[in-house]
Amino acid sequence: MTFDLVISGGVICTGRGRYKADLGIADDRIAVIGNDLLNASTDRRIDASGKILIPGAIDTHAHFRDPGFTHKEDFETGTRAAAAGGITMAMDMPNVQPPTNTLDRFKAHIEDAGRKSLVDFGHNAAGTVPEEIPKIAEAGATAFKIFMIKDVGRDYPHMPGIGIDDHGSLLELLVTIAKTGKVCMIHPHDQEIWEYITKQFWSQGQRNHLAYAKATAYYNSIVVNTAISTIILMQKETKVKLHILHVSTVESWEMIRQAKERGQHVTTEVNPAALFLSNQWTTIEKLGPYALGRWIPDHDGIASWNAVLNGNCDLIGSDHAPHTREEKEMGWEDMWKAPGGRPQIQDYLSLCLDEVSRGKISLERVVQVCSETPAKIFGLYPRKGSIQLGSDADLVIVDPKAKKVIKNERVYSKCRWTPYDGKEVQGIPVATILRGQVIMEEGEVLAKPGYGKFVSNAKEV
Repeated sequence: MTFDLVISGGVICTGRGRYKADLGIADDRIAVIGNDLLNASTDRRIDASGKILIPGAIDTHAHFRDPGFTHKEDFETGTRAAAAGGITMAMDMPNVQPPTNTLDRFKAHIEDAGRKSLVDFGHNAAGTVPEEIPKIAEAGATAFKIFMIKDVGRDYPHMPGIGIDDHGSLLELLVTIAKTGKVCMIHPHDQEIWEYITKQFWSQGQRNHLAYAKATAYYNSIVVNTAISTIILMQKETKVKLHILHVSTVESWEMIRQAKERGQHVTTEVNPAALFLSNQWTTIEKLGPYALGRWIPDHDGIASWNAVLNGNCDLIGSDHAPHTREEKEMGWEDMWKAPGGRPQIQDYLSLCLDEVSRGKISLERVVQVCSETPAKIFGLYPRKGSIQLGSDADLVIVDPKAKKVIKNERVYSKCRWTPYDGKEVQGIPVATILRGQVIMEEGEVLAKPGYGKFVSNAKEV
């Protein structure tokens, strides 16, 4: 047998442990796992001695801004950044223009993304029009996304037409999505409480980045805790497959733990910013709007790390949310006018690997939260997120001893900045392999637009 690619000499790491083995890849899939491929016939061979192979990371939460907001990012630039960071599949979000809340819009989005994407992709459609939800599910939506938030003081990224802040409407949508069997992702937010808190700060003339950060965590982050309490209760009655986004508070993690113990179908994500960026007040002071999003107070940041380590958190989703510098700069004076979010997709795996080098988290756990569990929750496993016979040959070769300094000049995202500029990390993805093809090597992205394929529920569509 002649292979397309043989990777020899490396150590394979899965969520269950590590072992030394060679991989033989043919026809996009892992064909052989063994120790006798040194002399095998192959079109290309990679010597991975001293390196570790992990399954390609799956980012379930990416905002590529395409179509409608492509001055910030587009599918090509966003997935180029993904490939550079060891991400082999990305699932993008529906807050684009037009939002993907009808079958026709969903199909147009997938067709457009298919011409541009460098990595495999799925799409989390906007689950806001009940009569369209079954049609979109049948067409292959990876999941549905509901925003419980409408922006105050700005009109993006949570623009009119996608936010659901009426609980009756939300319940109707959850009942409808539950019937499809698809996962329902929810951005938890209590709109009325947020508007009340906003008025308190505005009445005192407080609108800068520090005021906004404090507002997001005001009354012990009640704006998210009340929302999560509500959707957990709704999940209990509707039986929808609930996936809660942006989890980051002590109270939220405890409510989720209790729901899981009751047997409720609730899964969770944490975002890199809650672990590496916005969980330090000194960073909020220094980077201001470039670190926001939300402020994660110290006790909540500790709770979020504990959830990652103890399994209460199911996965890490990047919440890759690029904006231009010009859009961010206005946040120094009025953060309610500046869009929240930051580019994350290129750096978050390296940030996790750096914590492995520091002994804070095991590499096996990183594989679970970045690769295996995302694939399992969204029906992609074992085709994706796995190093098994027959699985797609989606791999990242990691040099655990290599170091690099994250720099703005090396950012592939169209926004051309990263909040981690100047940070040194150890444990570097030196190659990204998608379906047996090397799409990134030593920091250079080699894939061409259109190589990525639309994948949904373990089937190519």
